[in-house]
Amino acid sequence: MNRESGSATAVGAAAIGLWACLAALTGASKSVPTFEALGLTFAIAAVAALAGFLAMRGPAGVRAGLRQWPLRAWVLTTVAIFAYHALYFAALRLAPPAQASLINYLWPLLIVLFSGLIPGGSTRLGLPQVAGAVLGFAATLLLVGGPGPVEASGTAMAGYLAALVCAFTWSLYSVLNNRINAPGSEPMIVVCALVAVLAGLCHLAIGETFVLPDTGATLSLLALGIGPIGAAFVAWDHATKHGRLALLGAMSYAAPPLSTLILVLTGQAEPSLTLLAATLLVVAGAGLAAFGSKWQQRRSQPA
Repeated sequence: MNRESGSATAVGAAAIGLWACLAALTGASKSVPTFEALGLTFAIAAVAALAGFLAMRGPAGVRAGLRQWPLRAWVLTTVAIFAYHALYFAALRLAPPAQASLINYLWPLLIVLFSGLIPGGSTRLGLPQVAGAVLGFAATLLLVGGPGPVEASGTAMAGYLAALVCAFTWSLYSVLNNRINAPGSEPMIVVCALVAVLAGLCHLAIGETFVLPDTGATLSLLALGIGPIGAAFVAWDHATKHGRLALLGAMSYAAPPLSTLILVLTGQAEPSLTLLAATLLVVAGAGLAAFGSKWQQRRSQPA
């Protein structure tokens, strides 16, 4: 791994750490309607990203950076980030946060699978990836229909489905973003602003009631916009373009147990054997697929 790749992968690891707080902060803001929360969060993220890039690059550097992306990068990033977060916010409002969060965290495993399935990838799909997928699927079945205190109402099922689509959306975006490899991350400022506008339009279109956030929800939205959404997604954009994608997928398996632990510690989830077993299955599936890929790559290299 060269120095640039290693640095970008480390930046991706920081994003993964921030995402461990995403479910808890999103759950703490569930008094605010979905699209209103989405719009406010991404407006904060746009301001935070602009301030950060201005401090690092200056006005001239930011203007130059905004002109670097091709149209396909703008479309992919805006659509993927809007769709992912709309579904994620909805999932954690419709279903129990711990279960929905764990289903969403199938995306590290799916990154490895899609790296092998999508043309141009460096990962060859083999037995470790298939076995990892089976473990991830088993975790989903356990969360949705297994023994223990699992909510299985129609509303909760809609939330579980939204979380599953989240996982597919984010993994596909990460792999395709790596293929496009558009230079710079400054356009994420505009992407965050566009997502905020789209969320506002959806809020008006479906007739959601505007809710003035209380102190707790306001702090949660601010923390989301600055950290797990603002800084983390700029970092992930950079990491998926310049870092080791398979290694990022492997490191991502640390996020599910951290996220679940934070939900339990903040009182948003009850500890249970079902939750523990599902967490272990998600981690094992992602780890097996990712480290199996590294083993395959080493075997394929000439001695």
